[in-house]
Parts: sequence; structure tokens; C-alpha cells
Amino acid sequence: MPVDFPALFRCFLRIGFLSFGGPAAQIALMHQELVEKRKWLNEDSFLRGLSFCMLLPGPEAMQLATYIGWRLKGTVGGLIAGLLFVLPGSLVISLLLFAYVSYHDTSWAEGAFLGIKAAVVAIILKALIGLSRKALNGSIDILIAGMALLALFLFGLPFPVVILAAGSIGFFVRHTQANYEQKLTVHITPRIRAILSWAALWLIPLILLSIVGAPFLAAIGWFFAKLAVVSFGGAYATLAYMSQTVVSQQEWINQGQLLDALGLAETTPGPLVLVTQFIAMLAGHIEGGWDSAFAAGLIALWATFIPCFLWIFAAAPYVETLTEHPRIGPALQSISACIVGVIANLAMWFLISLIFRHVSTVEFGAMSLLWPDMSSVDPIALLLVSVAPMILWVVKGSLWLFLPLMAIVSLLLQ
Repeated sequence: MPVDFPALFRCFLRIGFLSFGGPAAQIALMHQELVEKRKWLNEDSFLRGLSFCMLLPGPEAMQLATYIGWRLKGTVGGLIAGLLFVLPGSLVISLLLFAYVSYHDTSWAEGAFLGIKAAVVAIILKALIGLSRKALNGSIDILIAGMALLALFLFGLPFPVVILAAGSIGFFVRHTQANYEQKLTVHITPRIRAILSWAALWLIPLILLSIVGAPFLAAIGWFFAKLAVVSFGGAYATLAYMSQTVVSQQEWINQGQLLDALGLAETTPGPLVLVTQFIAMLAGHIEGGWDSAFAAGLIALWATFIPCFLWIFAAAPYVETLTEHPRIGPALQSISACIVGVIANLAMWFLISLIFRHVSTVEFGAMSLLWPDMSSVDPIALLLVSVAPMILWVVKGSLWLFLPLMAIVSLLLQ
């Protein structure tokens, strides 16, 4: 159905303010808003775009929003969708940083956000059921999803390895023999201009910072630009690398502040990789006060998210063509099935981390298993997780009602 710019703006502004809970919940929210509710995309187009974005470095949910915006209204639509997915969370991160630095006490928000986290679990589980029905179209798909879950949850394999393995199964095993002779023709020359333009927009400000003699801000910019290129698998996959650099090598912040940053980023809408903005702003404040903090946060946002537009606008026009290829199409289908296992892993990890106050990692040979301390059950969290699906059903899936209501219920219980 035709989509105008005001409707696109309102929709992605809504998504931007409601996109709590990390990529699984954000993907679920976009599926609900764009496929189920507004029917702007069909299921196949949504899953193809998601499979494509999972192969890219950076926040896959933000890149999926940008890709969908591009599909609906071209480059301007992609910019609107991508920016609105990030900016509300960025504003909240700035406010939380101000509260964190000014008062060193964020306990006032913990009670409300416990309810929101329980709500996120319900949203993820609802999405998992919906996507499973669409993406799992046979025993091979079910097997791939199960293997992805085991590989991530039990063996802790790197996320890119799991995605690559699933794609390889589709590419080498599931290709359509009848169409094997089909040729793939993609003219990439028109995209060179987009690649050069976005690459220049991304890197020239960082080069200028180095030239004018702003060593701290330049170091912030180049570090997060490099992180944007290697950040396959989202914020969790790159947390160890961030910790090694910002804590051990650069000593911009300490380990406790890094964990606080991640915890606060978990409670905001938008991609979890917005933790980079919090880290940069905190390091900037330590370095030179509030002016330095806001400059560092702006540079971190620029270095982290401009390449997301580069990847999408350079490659998105070929997604539909690629999916029709007798080998690449089945590869993306296998990745779609793998994503079901990925979301199931995130749901299990999130559920265990929410219900139990103390969770350790136990090694069993090659396996690495999350092992909760059964005596550390949080009864309030357990109760919230139990009632969240019922409340979601009562409010008929309205997130504007569901999230505030869960926050209020959590505060009352505590």
C-alpha cells in the first residue's frame, strides 16, 4: 500500500520511542508495526531484509529500520527511519548521563525498568512465536534454528560464525537445482557514487579533528569508527573489545563505569550500541567537562551510525535481486531460520539474567553454560515475567499501554 512521508515519520517516531529491549525486541516491534498492523511489507520482504542486515557490521535493528525506510520511500525514507530509530534513545542517554554524573544514583529508575524488562521478555516471546511460524518452513529450517540456539547458548560460538554456517548450508546444500543455470547480473557502478559520498561524509570530519589538533576527540572518533566496521553481532559481541580499549588501554573510564553504561543503555529505547554514546560522553566529561562530553557524544554517534547508512544505501538496491539467485536465495532463507534460534537464545539469556540475581558460567568441555544460582531468584522479577504475557494480551498488544503499565506494576510491587 502507498506510504506518505508524514505516515512514515509518525510510524518510526513511535518505533523509536518504544524500541526497548535490544535487537530481538526491536525486530519484534518493527514486525508488529510494519507487517502485522500497517501491512506496509509482506513477511517475505521483511525476512529478506532482516537476513541481509544480519550479515552487516553494526546494529542490525537500526539497519533494518533504515532498509525498510529505503524500500518504502527511497533514500529520504531511509534517513527518516534510521534517524528516528536512534535519536529518541540518544536523547534519553544524554539525560541519563547528566543524572549519572550529577547524582551518581540511578536507583530511582531501577524499579520502573525492571517492569519494562519483564515486558520486553513477553514481546520477544510473542515475536519468537510469530517469526517461527513464518520462517520455519520444514525440517531443515527447524534443524538450523535448533543448531543456532545450541551453538550460541551452549557452545558460545561467535555470532558471525553461526550466521555464516547457516548461510553456507543454504548456499551449498539448498540451492534450487532446476534453476542452477540462472545467472546473477548486478551492475554495481551506479552505487560507487553513493559509497564514496557516504564514506567521505563519515571520515572527513574525523580527519579534520586530527588535523586541527583535538587529540582526545579524534581518538574517540577513530576508535568508534573502527568499532563500527568490526561490530558483527551487536553490542554484546563487541563489549569485550570495548572493555579492553576504553578501560585497559586508553583508560578513559573504569570497569565499573563501563558496566553502569551498559546497564543504563539497556533501559533506553533504540539500539544497545548507544552505549558508545554514554561511554564517549562520560569519558569526555572526565576529560574536560560538559562541553567536552557533548562533543565526544556527538562524535561517537557520528562515527558509529553514519557507516550504517553507507552499508544500506550501497547494497540495499540489490537485496531483491540477490534473493532470486538459486544459491543466494536459499542461503538467506537458511539465515532467516537461523535468526529464530538467535532470538530464542536472546530470550533465554534475557530471561535467566532477569529472574536470577546471580548467574555464573560453567564449563563442560567445549560447552559453556549459563548456570543460575537457584537461591538468588528475584521473586518480583519472576512474578512480573509471569504476568507480562497476560497484561500484553489484555491491552491487545498496545505498547503505549503495556510498557508504562508494566513499569507501574513493578514500582507498586517494590
